[in-house]
Amino acid sequence: MTKKKYTGATLLTALLERQGIRQMPGIPGGAILPFYDALHTSPIQHILARHEQGAGFIAQGMARVTGRAAACVATSGPGATNLITAIADARLDSIPLVAITGQVAQSLIGTDAFQEVDFYGLTVPITKHNYLVRDVRELLHIVPEAFTLAESGRPGPVVIDIPKDVQIAAIELSDDELPAPGGCRPTPPAKDAEIDALARMLAKAQRPVLYLGGGIIAANASALAHELAKRLDAPAVSTLNALGAIPADSPHNMGMLGMHGTRATHTLLDECDLIIAIGARFDDRATGKVAEFCPRAAIAHIDIDRAEFGKIKRPHLSIEADAAEVLQRLLAHPLLHAEPGTPRASGWLARATALRDAHPLRHPSRETAPLHPVNICRFLAETLPSDAIIATDVGQHQMWVAQAYPFRSPRTLLTSGGLGTMGFGLPNAIGAAFAAPGKRIACVSGDGSLLMNIQELATLADHELSVAVLVFNNAHLGLVRQQQELFYGRRYEASRFETTPDFAALARAFGIRGHSIAANSADPLGDIAAALAQPGPCLIDIPIIATENVLPMVPPGAANNQSIEHAGAM
Repeated sequence: MTKKKYTGATLLTALLERQGIRQMPGIPGGAILPFYDALHTSPIQHILARHEQGAGFIAQGMARVTGRAAACVATSGPGATNLITAIADARLDSIPLVAITGQVAQSLIGTDAFQEVDFYGLTVPITKHNYLVRDVRELLHIVPEAFTLAESGRPGPVVIDIPKDVQIAAIELSDDELPAPGGCRPTPPAKDAEIDALARMLAKAQRPVLYLGGGIIAANASALAHELAKRLDAPAVSTLNALGAIPADSPHNMGMLGMHGTRATHTLLDECDLIIAIGARFDDRATGKVAEFCPRAAIAHIDIDRAEFGKIKRPHLSIEADAAEVLQRLLAHPLLHAEPGTPRASGWLARATALRDAHPLRHPSRETAPLHPVNICRFLAETLPSDAIIATDVGQHQMWVAQAYPFRSPRTLLTSGGLGTMGFGLPNAIGAAFAAPGKRIACVSGDGSLLMNIQELATLADHELSVAVLVFNNAHLGLVRQQQELFYGRRYEASRFETTPDFAALARAFGIRGHSIAANSADPLGDIAAALAQPGPCLIDIPIIATENVLPMVPPGAANNQSIEHAGAM
């Protein structure tokens, strides 16, 4: 069979093409230039980010929207180290990502050569797996294996570090020597006895609650979870990264639990007798004081990662399996074939509804305070298409969106849950726009967060993507200021910005539309709608009151039922 000549760089390009990579964000540099030279004749579209962290988060946006591993690329040394935050963020939120980095030639490794850093060693704690490629032939198994590892089991990031000499090394291969693309491997099914045990627990429970984590979305099992809630006449609570798994307008949806959840949600969890945790890790922001979390409830925990069982809260039943597979079999179980609304539920869903009605979010009316953040979030939900994708940064604005925006479907909220990374929102929105070109994308940010990766406005302008950036501007690091007010005796330190840039002017300098909303406008929400109605990318700077707090809020270390409900409560 005829053989074709490859270099390591052209072989890497061919393997990425076979993986289905069509777009790849990154920034070039000396140690990765052979790969960039190979990209010159490849159908892969390179997206030139303005910072490697931005490139990593653009790739994350693609992966979060599609559920498939995305790839990003950087050079050695500072290029690679700038990717670390995006890689760590992907690890904590279980996002499939393949990060490809250049490395100095192998003869220079260990000599403190220019732009040399042990990226393999640096990334061991924050990846599912990582590789230092020693021979060009290793790429044949490493590349597909990296994508398989990123997507299989609990998704996560994988690093491939490739020395420059490997990229320029020559090899001859026939077409049948090229490997099949990597991809998600099936997970072993749950045992019949485990499904039976879970069905018996559900049949016996009078006050069950579904506790959904980000794993329900990673497993593409949201519709099955909603069906289970209907079958059980049971309410469901969600972590931040599970919002959208149960439609906001479903009678079974109780919204987000945890630090900024409502009194209704936490009262319900105190009263329940069974928690079905699916793809959730009992994070401290969700449970509050863990000893007092769901004190009357048995716990059934379904997760693809056995390391989560008993790590925080010991379950009465643990099932290591894919959530979709477990839920499909559970819904077919004879013990769950009773019609919804039978006496078994004992009015439990009605109790949830009554609690939700009794404890709504407290906020002023739209007429008296149109630019209150809750009112802005709800107005955006009315103005944007129902399938719009919302990316957020991290801070008060993130929590207001989580509380007030009615997410209707999975993969429509992109937010940094585990690592809580400021600067996440804008590049993730850009990645979402590439992955879902027909959808409207909005990035809700804060003035502090946006400044972390504001250079990616240039990337947005390059591609004229349909992304609207909405800045909730209070001239503060809002959550820091809020905690200093509530828990540090109003001793404010380093939470107020002395210099506040004109974000609309900055947007125009980058080449996109910029709008400033006047606080004294006769119709500020109408001004926002008018800005959103125009085509193309834009930034909308929205002033909000600096002293506005995100409430309810559970004090750090307190039980969820000890939340602060309104200003002046402490």
